[in-house]
Amino acid sequence: MTGVEHADALEGLMSAWLRGMQTQQQASTHTLAAYRRDVSKLLHYLTQAGCTDWAELDRERLTRFIGPLLGTNALLPSSVQRLLSSVRSFYDWLAAEGHVSHNPAAHFRIKRPPRELPKVMDVDLINALLDAPAPEEPEAARRWKRDRAVMELLYSSGLRVSELGHIRRPDYDASAGLVTVLGKGRKTRVNPVGRKAREAIAEWMEVRPHYAREHSENWLFLNTRGDRLGERSIQRALEEQALRVGIPQHLHPHLLRHCFASHLLESSQDLRAVQELLGHASISTTQIYTHLDFGHLSRVYEQAHPRAKKE
Repeated sequence: MTGVEHADALEGLMSAWLRGMQTQQQASTHTLAAYRRDVSKLLHYLTQAGCTDWAELDRERLTRFIGPLLGTNALLPSSVQRLLSSVRSFYDWLAAEGHVSHNPAAHFRIKRPPRELPKVMDVDLINALLDAPAPEEPEAARRWKRDRAVMELLYSSGLRVSELGHIRRPDYDASAGLVTVLGKGRKTRVNPVGRKAREAIAEWMEVRPHYAREHSENWLFLNTRGDRLGERSIQRALEEQALRVGIPQHLHPHLLRHCFASHLLESSQDLRAVQELLGHASISTTQIYTHLDFGHLSRVYEQAHPRAKKE
């Protein structure tokens, strides 16, 4: 076989793995694209090194592949962690299919960097944003009603921007104050929607027909062309509204999700409830994400543990 033929054979196995991920595990298009990008980097490295079989990857070659990605800052450590996860998954499949005898990435680890905690907007600043008066110009006023409803829902229910952008009108139950979203791993969850958010959505629904077109699908939020309001459009809308209102802090959808978690946790101190509302699989993610302070944990421990209570 020629070098091109060997490369095609390697890519053929990768494509077969991805097809299995799509049909058997119903992986999303975004997930499949990320897996393909990650494993394609390894494919390029192996072909450049003269390898003709996936089984030729060993720990030494894997180290030589990963090292430069970290050493030259070609990728963030978190991205390298994700790349390794993709390689592990791929080699698990190769081993199950009998193409390799072991997974060289199974116990390969890099030092996990400390997680940077996002900043939180003060409650008064959020109120100033969401309670700001509408613009006088009619079209700008309509966009404000839409954007305020988006911001209220992000802050009220702690949604990811991708979740919010894919809400259809039947997913939102105004009378019950509930919204159903499809989260990571294609897991569905139902979150409550606060009074202010329900009021803002009701105002948006009054002007929504102005944006709806014959081709419009039943998305809850529409752009000016009548299409689904996408993630990038939501990001730009938030930036524009924050600039108009005069908010000094950089506003983005994930910041409102983080504010939701932080402010709710400060009031309720119920980490499990916040975990469920955020759709986190692991409570450790919630604890870091909401930067639960150690002082609170210490107080809970001292008050609740039978061998820690003070006399």
